[in-house]
Amino acid sequence: MGTPSTLEGLAMQALLRSHSLATSALEDLPLLLFPQLFREVYAGGHTEVMKAMVQAWPFPCLPLRSLTRSLDLEALKVVLDGLDLLLAKRDHPCRWKLQVLDLQSMSSKICAQGSPSVVRSSPPDSLTNQPTVSRCAGRAEERPLTIILDLTFQDGPQEAFQDYLLQWARKRRERVQLWCKKLQILTCSVYEVQETLLPVRLDSIQELMVNSFWHGETMNSFAPHLSQMKNLQVLSFSRVSAEVYTSRARTLLHPHRAAAHLGQLQCLQELHVHEVFFLRGKLPAILGGLTALKTLSLSTCSIKEADLKFLPRWACAKQLQHLRLRSVYLGHFRPKPLRALLEQAASTLESLALEDCGLTDIQLSAIVPALSQCSQLGFFSFYGNRISMAGLRTLLSHTASLGHLCQGIYPPPLESFRDQEWFLGNIHPGRFAQARASLAQAWRASGTSQQFQICTDFCHRWDWCEMVSLRPNGDWVFTWEGLPGLSALPV
Repeated sequence: MGTPSTLEGLAMQALLRSHSLATSALEDLPLLLFPQLFREVYAGGHTEVMKAMVQAWPFPCLPLRSLTRSLDLEALKVVLDGLDLLLAKRDHPCRWKLQVLDLQSMSSKICAQGSPSVVRSSPPDSLTNQPTVSRCAGRAEERPLTIILDLTFQDGPQEAFQDYLLQWARKRRERVQLWCKKLQILTCSVYEVQETLLPVRLDSIQELMVNSFWHGETMNSFAPHLSQMKNLQVLSFSRVSAEVYTSRARTLLHPHRAAAHLGQLQCLQELHVHEVFFLRGKLPAILGGLTALKTLSLSTCSIKEADLKFLPRWACAKQLQHLRLRSVYLGHFRPKPLRALLEQAASTLESLALEDCGLTDIQLSAIVPALSQCSQLGFFSFYGNRISMAGLRTLLSHTASLGHLCQGIYPPPLESFRDQEWFLGNIHPGRFAQARASLAQAWRASGTSQQFQICTDFCHRWDWCEMVSLRPNGDWVFTWEGLPGLSALPV
């Protein structure tokens, strides 16, 4: 909202000089002044007025972080005290409309005219199974107050703001419900997480990231929670290892149990899996029940050829928009399944990463025709594979014809390495300079304006790579960068 007029500013300053006057004036305060007055009250530390404003808030949503920019624990306590007073009232004034307290970092916008616009600050209508009712005195029982926030659980002491709010909500479960759109679990203490999630509506979670050293039994205890996250759209699952002392029979049960719960996530659109032990031979069971998936990213996982053969037959293959296979070894597989997968996804694929997969000229020559059909492809990453200069030039001649392709990342040709022996750090400077000159000539001859980069070194564990980029003037620039992501999606 813009700066209030001089008259409005003077009026607000006058109100804030007397807390009792400000509190009594809230019933008659014009709606358009509420957001700006709340900012002034928060900035000036007028806790009693802020508590009263929470009770008198005239809009369905109070976007607290948007109004305050940064919210500390003491201010949160003041707001929750105001809510306690509001919830304790048996007769609610007709003007009271507050239904949602939004604590997300990016929440409701403030319209130019000055009033908060509840731009779907609440989850979909499918979550609001209680009827909308009036809050005037004497009417039917109202819907529970909803608090929306993102949650992160990590090792060690939890963040004080989050911990206080969760304890407050747990004691008021009959009157308050928590909706969490983004949940991050960065700890292996899954049982503590389960206990803490009790006041949270699991069907409100739209994005879940699990990044910890879980094992199969831990995953099994958490898996039933997945099936309750019916509106989950993004799932990122990392670092699940097999127990050293667990029998093979019990270990084989893990993917089947996980698949049973994953198959119920009919809204899931993105699946990112990294360092998960149980994928090998189990992709059909795990992915088979998913029908809405548009992004699939498998990283540092072992699969069988049967898993690769399943992907072209998968129901989601024809709607995939982003596909990443990183450090998933494909060098000993026949290329036909990979080619068939690209053919199925050719009309929809926007990002394709086949990185450090052990691919050679034989597999490349088989998939290049299918790659040429990917007309919507905007990002292509192929680094870490063992390709000759001839194979790389052939690949460039095909990718140069892709009209939507903006960025391509390629491996240095085998001729760049000492004795043509491929491994990281074994590049011969002189041979690599000759290879770059040849590739630059081929790139200029293609007439494309795509960004052309060569990845000469990388470390997936520490998220870095060495890039050599060709500039429009023909110069090569060496840089150290973070690993490339898939079209603004997480690595």
